[in-house]
Amino acid sequence: MNWTARIALILWMLLAALGLPSSALADDASKYQTLQVFFENDLFGNTDKYYTNAVQLTWLSKDLEEYSKDVRLPEWSLPLIRMAPFVNDPDSMHNVGLILGQQIYTPSDISTPALLVDDRPYAGFLYAGLALHSKTATQLDTIELVAGMIGPSALGEEAQNTVHQLRDLQQAEGWDNQLRDEPAIRLSWQRKWRAWEHTADCCLGADLIPFAGTTVGNVLTAANAGAEFRFGYRLPRDFGSDVIRPGAGVSVPEPSGPQLTPWGRFGLHLFAAAQVQAVARNIFLDGNTWKDSHSVDKHPLVAQVSAGLALTFERLKVTYRHMLRTKEFESQDDPQVIGSLTLTWSF
Repeated sequence: MNWTARIALILWMLLAALGLPSSALADDASKYQTLQVFFENDLFGNTDKYYTNAVQLTWLSKDLEEYSKDVRLPEWSLPLIRMAPFVNDPDSMHNVGLILGQQIYTPSDISTPALLVDDRPYAGFLYAGLALHSKTATQLDTIELVAGMIGPSALGEEAQNTVHQLRDLQQAEGWDNQLRDEPAIRLSWQRKWRAWEHTADCCLGADLIPFAGTTVGNVLTAANAGAEFRFGYRLPRDFGSDVIRPGAGVSVPEPSGPQLTPWGRFGLHLFAAAQVQAVARNIFLDGNTWKDSHSVDKHPLVAQVSAGLALTFERLKVTYRHMLRTKEFESQDDPQVIGSLTLTWSF
């Protein structure tokens, strides 16, 4: 048995242990809810600075003909949801998403307790949110509302230094200089298109997914545009792999195509993406909105390129993305390298 078959067998045994029968292979992916676990860290770039760590959990409902079909939504919210633009097309399918996450930002030198006036401010962001998704076979619209806290109440210091202590790493000494407590709100819209796709008889396929959107709020006010290209074996019928960003879309790991192997639906694809963002406000660089705090002069345009690999097996999807982000503020020494690891499970 070769190494590919061994990996497939191990994954199949794991699915069986989780109670996911192989008969699910023929099931419609739209019947399942989805859980995504995101982990992003600059350790993949061998650094410990700037956008240094983030974790996010996202739960996504099964496909809904109407948002009212999801019993988790309170009755009072439905009139407000029906007023939302872009995501109420009656000819679309819909999903409801719930979000919980934390982001941590630090300067390049975490060993000193002194305020580094020309370096990025310390900041933590703890948040929860609601996302509404409306999709057809070729287009996905997402409206996302996130609320939380920035400052000491976001527990960035505790999270970072606890992990550093467990890993026997340098403690971050400058958290007394972090941004002050401030309620945070962020409203985002993002659209994705499947602009082009091609599938060969051998189950190899490729597609191109442009995207664009805008975000407003005291956390971030910005507009972005970009595209992702994918190529591989049994591409999932979704709208690409996402990272922790405003308006992240639907990512369902059910690959298309018939069952061709005893290991079920196995898929593997490569992807590359590019994005540019025009930034009017970024609290993690501009500082607190209503209080005096540390701040730096930001760049109004930030670009990002990335590439990665995604493995799908039945209703599991594992994605790794390596990202290069251009300088975000004037005194930043170098562009930043960030790694993003995502586990997606439909159940």
